[in-house]
Parts: sequence; structure tokens; C-alpha cells
Amino acid sequence: MLEKEAVRKIIRRALEEDIRSGDVTTSAALTGSETGLATALAKEDLVVAGMDVFREVFRIRDDGLVFETGLSDGAWAPRGTILATVTGSLASILTAERVALNLFQRMCGIATLTKQFVDTVARTKATILDTRKTMPGLRILDKYSVRIGGGHNHRYGLYDGVLIKDNHIEAAGSIAEAVRRVRGQAPLMVKIEVEVKNLVEVEEALAAGADIIMLDNMSVDAMKKSVQLIGGRALVEASGNVTLSTVREIAGTGIDFISAGTLTHSARAADISLKVKRRP
Repeated sequence: MLEKEAVRKIIRRALEEDIRSGDVTTSAALTGSETGLATALAKEDLVVAGMDVFREVFRIRDDGLVFETGLSDGAWAPRGTILATVTGSLASILTAERVALNLFQRMCGIATLTKQFVDTVARTKATILDTRKTMPGLRILDKYSVRIGGGHNHRYGLYDGVLIKDNHIEAAGSIAEAVRRVRGQAPLMVKIEVEVKNLVEVEEALAAGADIIMLDNMSVDAMKKSVQLIGGRALVEASGNVTLSTVREIAGTGIDFISAGTLTHSARAADISLKVKRRP
């Protein structure tokens, strides 16, 4: 579930960014008394994500608007599906339209792409994960959308998980030293994950007692050898250059997790239109 107040802060900030002193076009073109109906239409197949966010943008702009939908997050909406309707002041609808669509389209796009990844690795043991490569300020929405699409969240931020990356290793001097230092500081129940780039570093991470080993930008053949070498002594994650065309082959190596930054940093916004019709 999304924290309501956190979502409202995002929406208020977005509306302020867009409107500032006022919507000069709407104020000039409308008298303010016009009312009507706006219809949100899926112009491509998509997974619905962020319906409550979509609704909340209009509510915050004008709590007199009436928002109606028969769809919940996670629903599959084929092209041509009416996603929602908004009734009331056309001035309010037009002023809120772009912020509402920007957030909703992004969330549906992430969920839809995630579902494609999840479906592609179906019947393998691999779990699809996101990363911290999210849009700044929108992380809660991005990661929520991944979950709606059937994926799972990696660590939410720097504060809730340990991932020793190549730069940490360089700064600490070695994998062993980095793990030793982290183990002395991290809470008992927090798993320690180490990023490695070759079989030598896989062995070093195993010897250091890593709980999870991330294979970074390795070839499929090297991943297979790494999984065999690890032999269940640690969980194994693959990351780096993961695409829809490669993810199935990666999953076939016996990997436990596949993290894909593309889920959030490269997802295309879903194609959704909002058309208004004025009441006579």
C-alpha cells in the first residue's frame, strides 16, 4: 500500500510546479462555469497501476470533482478500455490533467513492463527485482508500480539494506575487508550482499561469508559457472544489461534473483488519453 500523505506531498509539489500563479490558458478560454465529463482511455494494452494516485490529483485540485472507475491496480486493461471518468468543473479537470496523466502513465508503464519481465521468466526459479534507479522524488510510486506488475522490490534505499559494490570494495581495500567491517556494524538480521564481476571475486565473496552474491555484467556462461561454484552457499543475483531479450537466458542459469534497472529508469509511459466533453 502507498502511504497517503507521502503521495499527497508528491502531488501537491507537482501541481505547484505546473500551476504556480495560475493556468493562464484555461483561465482565458473558459469562464469557470463550464462543466462536463472527462474520460481516461487506454490507447494500448496495459497493467493498471496508480489509480488512487490518478484520483487524488483531481481531488486535491477540486474536491467537488466526481471520479469513477471500475478498475483496481493490477487489472489488465486492453486497448480501448475506459479506465476512469471525472465529472465536474472543466476548468479544474483541465488544470489537473497533465499532472494526473504524467503520474498515472508512468506508473502504468512501469507495471506493464515489469509484467513482461515476470512473464518472460515464468516457470524458472528467478525472481524479478527493481533497483534504486528510480525517478528522484517518485521512488515510492516507482517501486509500488513494480510490485503491481508482479515484480519485487530490492532495497528501498541506502538505509535498509547492505550492498557492497565495486567502489566500496576499492575504498575498503578488498572484499574480505569490506565484509568484515560491515558485519561488525550492520544489524544482526540484515543480509550482506556483495557485488562481484568474475569468478575470482565470487570465491572471495564466499570466503568472506556473503549472504547474497550479485553477479555484475557477467556473461551467461560465467553466471552458470558462478552458480555451480556457489552451490547454494549463498543466494545469487544477476544484474547489469538485463533486457527482455536476455532475461530468460539469464534465468536459465539457475540464478535466484534478477535485478533490472530498466524497469524504472527506462519504462515507457503508457499511452493513455483524457478527453473532455462539455455539458450543454
